[in-house]
Amino acid sequence: MTIGALARAAGVNVETIRFYQRKGLLRVPHQPYGGIRRYGAAHQARLAFIKSAQWLGFSLNEVAELLRLEDGTHCDEASELAEAKLQEVRQKLADLTRLEAALADLVGACHQHSGDMACPLVASLQQGMLPGASRAQGARERE
Repeated sequence: MTIGALARAAGVNVETIRFYQRKGLLRVPHQPYGGIRRYGAAHQARLAFIKSAQWLGFSLNEVAELLRLEDGTHCDEASELAEAKLQEVRQKLADLTRLEAALADLVGACHQHSGDMACPLVASLQQGMLPGASRAQGARERE
């Protein structure tokens, strides 16, 4: 199939395929002299692998590492990568739980707000008084 047909079959853009090729995640097929490159089932399976790993939260660098292990004989190494990803997801869940609690408190304060008092949400943001805000901001800046 052509690159366009592969892109449609995989549910990605042609530029995504080219990007994966530049990153070394997807092999570029041989182009016969004066002909068109042809992609096969192996390319489609590799794209499915990449997209599935991304859905699980793996970065492209981590996907490259998983692809290196794809022969199935390195289960311990793959397990270590998955365990690290699981810890990362759990940390994000804990952060989101704290964020939810802080927002719920602020929304509650806003609903109780009346009169000429300053808006509790705006006042908290202006004063930088939100719990964990500096830690969360620092984490976003590192990303």
